[in-house]
Amino acid sequence: DEWLRAEFEKHLSEEEKAKIESLGGLEELIETFKKRMEEQKERHAGGNKWVGTGGTSPFGANGYNPEGFRIGQKNGRHGRAVKVWEKRDYKDLDDSITLGLRNIKVALRRLRKFARQGAADQLDLDDTIRSTARNAGYLDLKMVPERHNAVKVLIFFDVGGSMDPHIRVCEELFSAARLEFKHMEYFYFHNFIYESVWKNNIRRMNETTSTWDILHKYTPDYKVIFVGDATMAPYEVTHPGGSIEHWNEEAGATWMQRVTDHFHKVVWLNPLPESYWGTGGSLGITRQLVNDHMFPLTIEGLESAMKQLTK
Repeated sequence: DEWLRAEFEKHLSEEEKAKIESLGGLEELIETFKKRMEEQKERHAGGNKWVGTGGTSPFGANGYNPEGFRIGQKNGRHGRAVKVWEKRDYKDLDDSITLGLRNIKVALRRLRKFARQGAADQLDLDDTIRSTARNAGYLDLKMVPERHNAVKVLIFFDVGGSMDPHIRVCEELFSAARLEFKHMEYFYFHNFIYESVWKNNIRRMNETTSTWDILHKYTPDYKVIFVGDATMAPYEVTHPGGSIEHWNEEAGATWMQRVTDHFHKVVWLNPLPESYWGTGGSLGITRQLVNDHMFPLTIEGLESAMKQLTK
């Protein structure tokens, strides 16, 4: 920790940044990092090679490199890290928040399939009138189960990092979905889906749910919604070991393919404006993996996503 004190930060012009080269891939980064850890014996700051602070090395904190490992820095600055070596704490979304966007709930109502299930605890007025009339005016009450939206929904929320600016809209979506869908389950992930997800961010390192278990437990008729900005190093999608926080034995793309193979309907909601998306990088790859069923997290985008899920 003492080695990584932020005594100064590296401030570079765009021209200077353009001259700094990356090591050229995830495998090269990992191997070079191992060598540095074996060789380095003391704190270093301001350089371009060792694990340190304020320089242009691929490893450390409060400096700049177009592709590297962030170590011991509280928050990201340039969004360039391909791995983060620290314990990161996230917060659960609040499903009791008062909606500022009532239209979110209205948009979700497009995904409806009503059914009456459970105990008969509601008065069926029309049937009661008919039955009473047939019964010579003697009151004959008829009860029916409550009418619910029978659509089954799975929602996966990206949490932490670049999603922090979008917490408010995610909480609004979460609240609306909890109210609208009786059969809804939710899970969290960070950046991309791998072999496990979780439901409690405080205990996410100890209490996870296997993605295989989700594929085995939930039937293909569940409507699946991913919510995230899909903005990360492409390795996090395409490579084993590409996760920014842990070593994933299989690539995220492999897990997403399993999800789309199992569930009939899968969409991705992106809080970034559609004009920012482009066609390349991790966002472009994610868009391809969900068969181009990515929609902006706007009212219009929600309506289009619900329409896709009902086809």
